Amino acid sequence: MAISVDTVYRTVLLILNSEQRGYMTPDEFNKIGTQVQRQIFERYFEDLNQQVRIPQSDMEYSDRIAITDEKISEFKTESDAVSTGANTFTLPSDLYRLGSLTYEPSGIMPVEVQRVGRAEFYNIRKSPLTAPTNSKPIYLYEDNKVEVYPSTIVNNIKSQYVKKPTDVRWGYEIGNLGQYTFTDYQYNANDLVSGSTINITTQTNLPLVDPSGGFSPPRNRTNIQATNTSGSGSGATFSVFIDQTNGNTLSVTINSIGTGYNLGDTISFDASLFATTTPVGPNLTVTLLAENMLSSTTRGFNNFDLHNSEQTELILRILLYSGVVINDPSVVQVAAQKIQEEEVNEKS
Repeated sequence: MAISVDTVYRTVLLILNSEQRGYMTPDEFNKIGTQVQRQIFERYFEDLNQQVRIPQSDMEYSDRIAITDEKISEFKTESDAVSTGANTFTLPSDLYRLGSLTYEPSGIMPVEVQRVGRAEFYNIRKSPLTAPTNSKPIYLYEDNKVEVYPSTIVNNIKSQYVKKPTDVRWGYEIGNLGQYTFTDYQYNANDLVSGSTINITTQTNLPLVDPSGGFSPPRNRTNIQATNTSGSGSGATFSVFIDQTNGNTLSVTINSIGTGYNLGDTISFDASLFATTTPVGPNLTVTLLAENMLSSTTRGFNNFDLHNSEQTELILRILLYSGVVINDPSVVQVAAQKIQEEEVNEKS
């Protein structure tokens, strides 16, 4: 279970401000929080290696190997390996450490693929007795890619791995008084920014003159969905404002963000949505720019991915760094002492 980024940030600020020691901005907190999370995460593997060599208690909830493995389990996941041609596959971009690889063709029980080194790889393939088969495949792992043999295996490969922690993000907007206001929704780089204006690619020219010479003004439309998009996005709604004197589109703004949109997607609206007469003119087309994507803002949050038992150490380590940021040695000293006490208690 994740640790609330808002809870940690507010706790850090409360401790720092309790004795008027200074302030940490959201951007400073995000960078420090990401670094601290990575430190704690990477320490798990050394802790596990150390605990394996020490006799463990068989009491429930006190087996340190099981406890450490439970913390790592927050990051264990599975994903399809993407074929890049023939029998070569690319592993997920968030991979930290590869656990295992499985071959899972339809209708057959999954088979674990054996990992081999470069020298062993050549020797196994040379021998008729040890040559890889579909029931006993092997793979070579280099440069975040895997080569699977026999070469007839070109799909249905899955990777089981430990993923990297997501960067911490305390998302915010600037309030009326210049204060930082927490934005209480999940960050997704490809989400649209509600209220942002989209670039007009193809201008619609409304109003239209009907065959009888009558003049029909176009209509402003709010909360309408696109007729089609160039990508896989769907569900977003938009408001289109028309100049009532010449029919030019003044602006297109995003009302609700939908899902699946990407930078550069083109979004089209049929001109019949705005005209009240025929013939209907050209469609209105807009293109999503960087400023329409959530990644261009400070909004949206990412919680800490760490196990919730790490909240205390997380706060202490952020305070340790915050003492450096605000140039207060006493904060560094107290936080470092507390961290050392925690580590001695955990490993003794």
